[in-house]
Formats: sequence, structure tokens, C-alpha cells
Amino acid sequence: MLKRSFVLLIVLSAIFCQSMAQSAGKKPADYVNPFIGTQKSRWFFFSSASRPYGMVSLSPDTWVSGSWGSGYLYDSTAVRCFSHIHCWEISGVPVMPTTGAVKGHLGFEATKSKFSHDKEIAKPGYHKVVLDDYGITAELTSTNRVGFHRYSFGNADTANVLFDVGAALGQGKMDSASIQMNNEKELSGYSIMSPTGRRKKPLTVYFVVQFNAPFSKFGGWKKSGTGPKRLIENIKSISGKEAGGYVSYYKPKGPVLVKVGISFVSQEQARLNLETELPHWDFNKVVSASTDEWNGELGKIQVAGGTEKQRVKFYTDLWHTLLGRHIYSDVNGKYADNTRAKTAIKQVPLDQKGKPLFNVHNSDSFWGSEWNLNILWSIAYPKVMSDMVSTLVEYYKNGGLIARGPSGGNYTYVMLGDQAVPLITAAYNKGIRTFDVEAAYAGSIKNSMPGGIRDHGGYEVEAHPYMDHYVKMGFVPEGIDGKGWQREGCAYTLHFSYQDWCMAQFAKGRNKDADYQQYLKRSFSYRNVFDTTSGWMRPRELDGSWMKDFTPTAKGFNARGFIESNSAIYSYYVPHNMPDLIKLMGGNEKFADRLEQQFELAAPLKFIVPHGYHAEGWLDYENQPSLHKAHLFSYAQKPWLTQYWVRRIQEECYSDTTPYGGYNGDEDQGQIGSLSVLMAMGLFDVEGGASVNPHYEITSPIFDQITIQLDGRYYKGKSFVIKTVNNKPGNTYIQSASLNGLPLKDFRFPHSSLAKGGVLEIKLGDLPNKEWGFR
Repeated sequence: MLKRSFVLLIVLSAIFCQSMAQSAGKKPADYVNPFIGTQKSRWFFFSSASRPYGMVSLSPDTWVSGSWGSGYLYDSTAVRCFSHIHCWEISGVPVMPTTGAVKGHLGFEATKSKFSHDKEIAKPGYHKVVLDDYGITAELTSTNRVGFHRYSFGNADTANVLFDVGAALGQGKMDSASIQMNNEKELSGYSIMSPTGRRKKPLTVYFVVQFNAPFSKFGGWKKSGTGPKRLIENIKSISGKEAGGYVSYYKPKGPVLVKVGISFVSQEQARLNLETELPHWDFNKVVSASTDEWNGELGKIQVAGGTEKQRVKFYTDLWHTLLGRHIYSDVNGKYADNTRAKTAIKQVPLDQKGKPLFNVHNSDSFWGSEWNLNILWSIAYPKVMSDMVSTLVEYYKNGGLIARGPSGGNYTYVMLGDQAVPLITAAYNKGIRTFDVEAAYAGSIKNSMPGGIRDHGGYEVEAHPYMDHYVKMGFVPEGIDGKGWQREGCAYTLHFSYQDWCMAQFAKGRNKDADYQQYLKRSFSYRNVFDTTSGWMRPRELDGSWMKDFTPTAKGFNARGFIESNSAIYSYYVPHNMPDLIKLMGGNEKFADRLEQQFELAAPLKFIVPHGYHAEGWLDYENQPSLHKAHLFSYAQKPWLTQYWVRRIQEECYSDTTPYGGYNGDEDQGQIGSLSVLMAMGLFDVEGGASVNPHYEITSPIFDQITIQLDGRYYKGKSFVIKTVNNKPGNTYIQSASLNGLPLKDFRFPHSSLAKGGVLEIKLGDLPNKEWGFR
């Protein structure tokens, strides 16, 4: 036995050394390719010159209009501006360097410039692009709350820096804007973003701009009545509709450096952010610091082995996970609360050294994050997970409800249900409790009852009686009056059932037995929409009858009763009680056979359907409701099928490293990226980590070794290592596994083992071992 162990140790060491040689000299950030998936972009998808979760998300904009098809688009041929905010329903502070006559009043189309990818560099924290029409080399970097620009104008006689701060940008228009000259090296101002269909109230972004050298001239423009914008010179400030400003340099000597500090609180706070985070003018120093920070965050998961392409995709996926859901609070913890009639400035609690205990974040919804972000954050980024929970709980303290998808200090009511409770429960039950637990529990109780956030359909400010029906009838019927975008009762029933189970687990973890029993009973409500005749989840009408003319798939965006999906996908949405669902569907064999048929039908389309046609697919790994399905075979005692289909999806759906693939649609602020990371690591949890005894499900990793640095503030161990033996192309199936040297016969292992640190060793082969994976 000792001899075998020694030989195995030599083999593992050889594999590790070989993989290290492959990666010699490369750090995690070096693998990131920001251009992956940028051919079809979304406003918040791309922000290259940013820090992890940075308030400033600085990057070139090749298209400036719309939530979709905007921001940086790879096939575009022109840069229109460099804007500082690419966020969920937030945009602002566009900057554009030009030469010659000032044309800022004529808009982005008049001042844009052609560019070429041949002269472009983008990496985490840095972007360089040459504006061919002007002969300008533009370089971008940032701290958390300060954008930093370096413009090399060549031999230009006149160099300009334009600030079209009143122009429509991203999701919508600006109500008004203001910019003023404070001195010959500084500007300040604000932009008031108009409300959008999601962010219901205006939001102001304040900015302070500083230059490394005195400019020669300041001027501006604004809208006057119904006429065109007029260029105005010899002024000190300008305000109004579509207002903007510029500075000019005559024969600039050397690069022009521009620092832009922002805040959603005030100009004073924008100045504080700027002076605190960037008191110097060393551009290269900031680039280096940003690279170091990205390597530190990405390096919390180190991989060895695999191919170069696999490492590129892995760290690009992880970069996307750490890119979105931007910080909203200032360096001293102040932030703007817009949950009430008037904006109120709030203060994050401070520690004994006067530092904020957490950052408040802006965020899209957590719809479906139980299968990606919630798991990955809890493994490698528990502090971020805690901050996200604290953010959502702040909304309960300010506005009376825990938020889902908060934007600009206000509720957006994006999607449906109570998407915070799976996140909160997973954090709590994994020992991540550095948030206000009492407020989180009280807010979660309120959200789960009539009058809570579940009574708000998609983007619906007015409450409607979804929960009244759910409590009284045991399901949410179709046809309830309302104005929400997503008001599909069968989907509501299924999500509410899972969220009730999460509440039960939260209650059980806190020894609240009465609450536990109440929510556990409600968590079985999915049974009330399971049609035993058809074998599918089926919508029910207000009178309790089954919906007529039912089919498991349909045409278009939504099948009636389902959110961006259909019954063929949502029928498997019982993540909290798979044994019961499998029994309802006829047992292990029938369940697995039907599920595999759906995978076979979806395989020719790479397991996705085009975005916007979600009701038509038997499977859809482009959108949230389907993201757990490959892992369900393990619950039917066929883990080798999970291993097979997870590997195929990872390779065929998520492995593309070109601008034309990688995410196949809506990456949704790290959700698809983090799922791809988990698949590459061979870890998952259908229950979303919310169980009072959370665990991880094992599939076959694509790397020889994965080392996770554990956060000592939350976990006792220093690292958790996943090693594979006989990992080579075609070896998809797990032959055996051991955890800390002891045989692991189940396809799951407890989170407590990961938290203590240790080694999971997985032996792979090219044929299924149908005896491994279940007791």
C-alpha cells in the first residue's frame, strides 16, 4: 500500500510539474481574453479598464444606445466615447479625445473615430486603442472609483477632451447635466439619468475631473428649446438639457492625463473618492496595481494542466464573475438611498478603524444564481457574498423589503419572487454570517408573506395578490390582474416552493422550529401544478382547472405559465426535492430516459435556443431555468450520465474563446461565466448551497489540479485541492474518488469538508463506472 501511494505521489508530482511548465511565467490575469463573446454584447457585459466589482467600469463604447447591442461590440469599426459606468440600468460620464475643431455639440456620430483591433490591447484593468481619425493613442485604467485616462495626441496643433455628459447613453437619456470649470486643471459636474422601465426614479452621478497640465480653453454646449445644441465659448459653467463641455490644449507637450472620480452621493464625495484612491499621476503604477489586484482575486482559484484554450476560458469566465454587480457606495461608506420619495444619504456601519464594514453593490437580479454565483462565491469569495447579502438587507432597512435586482438605490422588481433568500440562506448555512442576520431573517419572513416582494411581478411597483392565491390555493393561477412583464403562475409556484424550502433551511439553521415546519410544508406546493396525466408541470386557471391546449414546448419567448421558458424545462425546477420529483415522474429509469431524450434533442443546437425564443427548447443552457438539468441524472442514480452531459455542455456550449461565442447570449453579470467555472472544476449543488447541511456534487474536472485558497475569515482550512488522475481527452467518467485519503463513494461531499481544507482526488477513465457515485 505504501509503495502504491508513493508511486501515485510521483505521478501526481510529475503531472503538476508538467502543467506548471506549460504555464511558466503566466499569471491568472494573463489568461483573460476580454474580447470573448463581445460580438453580441450588452451594456454591462464589457468593462475592461476596471477593478473587481469597481464602481468605475471604464471601457471604449463602440455603440452608445440601448441595453442590448451596446457598449463594446467587437465587429464595430468606430469608438464613440470612453464612458465610466457600464452597470445594471446605470450609465454615465462619457469622455472622448479629439483633435482640430470642437464638434462635441454635434453628438457622438460627429466625433467618433475609426479604430483597428491590430493596434488594440485589452486586459483586466487596462485598455489601449488608437483613434485612427485623430492619430490619438488612448489608454485607460482605473482604481475602484476613479477612471484614469492617458491620451497621446502626437503632433496635433489642437487637442480636445470632450465630456458629453448630457447625452443619452446606454439604457436611456439624461434629464439634465451640468459641468463647470473650477480652475485651469479641474472640472466638476453631474448627470441626472432619466428613469427607465426598470429603474423607476432618476439617478444622479457626480464627477470631479482633474488634468495633469493646465488646459488652454473651456467651453460647452446645451439644448436650447427645440433647436439644435449650440457651442458656447468663454464660459465658466453650463447646465441644462443635453449639456456638455470640453477643454482644449494648444500644441500639448507630452500625454494628457485625466482623472475622473465619481459618486452617486455628491461632488464632495466624488472628490473624496478621487483624492483617497488616486492622489498621484503615475499611470503605469495604477495599471500595475490593477493587474496585481486582478491576479490576487483570480488567483484564489489556481488551475494546472488542461490546454491553453481551457485556461484562457476558465480565467475569462472567472473575470466575468468578478466584473459585474458593481460597487455603489463611496470610499467612506456613504451611498444614495432612493427607496423613498426623496433621496436620502445613508452610511454603511464602520469598523473600529473607521472603515466601512461592507460595500453596497448595484446588481441585476439573482434569478438563477443558486446554480452559479451563490455556489462559486461561497467557495472562493465569501466576503463578496456577505457584501451582496448586506446590500440586499440594506434595502429592507431603508425601504421595507429585501431587494431583488437593486439599481441606483431603488427597487427594480426585476424578474419574480424572492431571489435574495437562496443567497442569504446559502451564506448563513455555510457559516458566512458577517451581515445583519436578524434583519436578514426578519426581511426574508416579510418577503415570503402576502404584501412582501413576491407580490410584485416583473418590474411591477404595485403589489398584486400572488401570495394570497399561493397560500390559499397552494399554487399561483394564471390570469391574476397586473402590469408586470413576468406574471406566469406555474413558474411562480415552482420558484415560491423552492424559496419556501430555503426559508425552511434558514429557519432550521437558526433553530426556529415553528417557522421551519410552516415553510417546509409550503415547499411541497410544486405538487399542486404537477399534472399526473401528462407528466409535466402544467398551469392552472383561477378556477383551479388545468390550462387547456397544453403542450410542453411552445413558440416565442414565454410559454403561458412559464418565465422565459416552458414546461419541458420548468418541470425539473424542484431543486430542493429531487427524490420526490423523480418519484412523481415514474422513478429513476423513466426520469433519466426522458431527461436524456431532451438532451439528445438539444445536442444539435449545442444545448441552447436563440435568445428570445426560450419557449421553443427542450433544453436551454443560454438561460437560467435550465442550468441545473445535466446534474439531475446523479439524483436518479446515474451519475455517469451527469458526468457525460456536463462535459459535453462545457466543451460544446461554453468553451469558445472567440468574440463570436463563449456565452451564447445573456451572460447576466457573471452567471454563465461562473457556471462554466464550476463545470470546469467539477463542482455543483442542485440545491444551491441552501441546505442546513450544504454539500457539493462532483463531476469530472477538466484540469489536473485545482487549488482553492480559502478565506480564513470564514473557513478554518487554508486551501482545498482537487486532483485528477489519468486526466486526458476522452476520460470523462469518474472511476473512483477519495477525500483526504478516504474512499468517497457518494457523488456528493459536505461543505464542512471543503471549509476545513483538504484534498479531493478523482480518478478518471473513458468508460462509465456505474457502481460509483451512490451509496
